[in-house]
Amino acid sequence: MKYQSLAIPEVKLLIPTRHSDERGFFMETLRQDEFERHCGAYTLVQDNHSRSWQGTLRGLHYQQERPQGKLVRAVRGHVFDVAVDVRPDSASYGQWVGQLLSEENDHQMWIPPGFAHGFYVLSEVADLLYRCSDYYHPAGEQTLRWDSPALAIDWPLLAGVALRLSAKDAKAPCFCHPELG
Repeated sequence: MKYQSLAIPEVKLLIPTRHSDERGFFMETLRQDEFERHCGAYTLVQDNHSRSWQGTLRGLHYQQERPQGKLVRAVRGHVFDVAVDVRPDSASYGQWVGQLLSEENDHQMWIPPGFAHGFYVLSEVADLLYRCSDYYHPAGEQTLRWDSPALAIDWPLLAGVALRLSAKDAKAPCFCHPELG
């Protein structure tokens, strides 16, 4: 497994080695000791599976109380995955990084606690697996508007494909909302 720091160094791209032959393939997607050495002393305690159709944009979500770190990978399809630093005392507060995750490239993105997360589906359908460092805590969930001008995320929106948003995501406050400090 290769670990690559992104423009915000705490966010990592994990690139597994795929071993393929005529029978199929095998790859190691997590080794706790190496993960801790490169990403920090996090134990991943909850697995989630999300299926979404083309044009779906989910996010930007985070938990203010009991923040979750997320190790995200696409096991089907293609998504543009985004992490936004929402840690008020961070030097990279309000900055974002994005990566293409797909079933072909096998890449995973580690998004540490204190970051908002979202993704946009480029393929007809996409399945994402998330491994989380804490349990889902609905009372602490926050949502930021995906197109907040202050964030200026360069989403690769598909021409002629309707954007699919949940009601919660469509009415989310912009990053500049006073609740964020």
